[in-house]
Amino acid sequence: MSFQRAFRFVILGTLFLVLLQRSEIEINDPVERVRAFTRSIEFDYATWVLDAWEEKIGQIGLGAADYLDNGSQKSLVLDYLDTVTEIQQKETILQEYYTNPDVVNPEAETLLIRKNLESLYEKRSLLAPLAEAVLQNQISAVIADKGLTLGGQPLPPLMFHITPLPMNLIVSPRDVIRQDADISLNPNITVDQITALEDKVDHGLNVSSLVVPVGGIGLYPTMVMQTSNLNWLLEVISHEWTHNYLDLRPLGLSYYASPELRTMNETTANISGKEIGAAVIERYYPEFVPPPKPEEKPPMPEKASEPPAFDFRAAMHETRVTVDKMLVEGKIEEAESYMESQRRMFWDHGYHIRKLNQAYFAFYGAYADVPGGAAGEDPVGAAVRTLRAQSNSLVEFLNRISWMWSFEQLKTAIRK
Repeated sequence: MSFQRAFRFVILGTLFLVLLQRSEIEINDPVERVRAFTRSIEFDYATWVLDAWEEKIGQIGLGAADYLDNGSQKSLVLDYLDTVTEIQQKETILQEYYTNPDVVNPEAETLLIRKNLESLYEKRSLLAPLAEAVLQNQISAVIADKGLTLGGQPLPPLMFHITPLPMNLIVSPRDVIRQDADISLNPNITVDQITALEDKVDHGLNVSSLVVPVGGIGLYPTMVMQTSNLNWLLEVISHEWTHNYLDLRPLGLSYYASPELRTMNETTANISGKEIGAAVIERYYPEFVPPPKPEEKPPMPEKASEPPAFDFRAAMHETRVTVDKMLVEGKIEEAESYMESQRRMFWDHGYHIRKLNQAYFAFYGAYADVPGGAAGEDPVGAAVRTLRAQSNSLVEFLNRISWMWSFEQLKTAIRK
């Protein structure tokens, strides 16, 4: 038996044993009640993990990126990103041909584009494993510089794979904003299928649901969405590694214990991901360092004829606060009507939100590393930000918060 085949059996057996631990279906479990609507379209994590590990084992065995000098490694990553950019541009053009009612024969008219895309896909498949290996080494070096290591190496070792990501079905009760279910769906689910699923779940269970895209998932190796934006890519890779780091400690192990702990996890990962990603950019890709923000000047008196500039985060914060107040007062239908009217207002200002409901706030409100926005007046994000401000370094911050398993511990820590 080949090594890869043997390795596949080991991983498959491990996954099988894990799945056996919950072979029974609990009909009162809110997640299982939602899964009655999603089982046929749920993402196959077991197969993905097996395939990702086989690819990573191949990368480790070849070690091709290690033989390149720093300049060649950088050029390889940028070449990969340029290839992704070209693919995305041509895919957009291709989609326009097939959706334009004036195009009689899109297949014939797009022959050259499709042939070009085939070549680009082949180039991407050759570059992607090498680019991943280079980025893993670069981010690992920065993580080590920040002291987040055991024996000089990041623990766990950083491993990620760029891949199409599943969509996530988020479910919240209607009378309170709280994430009760988060179920991963196949990435190729269409908008009409998404809408139909949300309607079935909402009416079948009297809940609020929303299917959302995600940028990364903290498996091992972690899943990361394809992008041509290097700054964002590094931030997401670092964010998901932070989840792996937290999963070895009480905070990560308590992720699903309460909404407060989920917000602590996600806000911590956002803070860490941004700091590590920015450090990688500064060290290896300085030309991508964002320009400094201009100094804030005292606001000038506005003319009566000029309305104030629209502030998305402030408007979303006000919306969340108002909805929370309505729900506390038991005004569920009124809150839902208000959210729809606010959604239309956001749309008119160029923020094309497909659906604004309790599930929207339950999902996006947990990422509270920046004040305002969908978190509303939730104190958890602010407490995490305060702990980071009180810590002398990222490693000190992570070492403090990662050993917490309750919001009470965080509140006590920031009062000291």
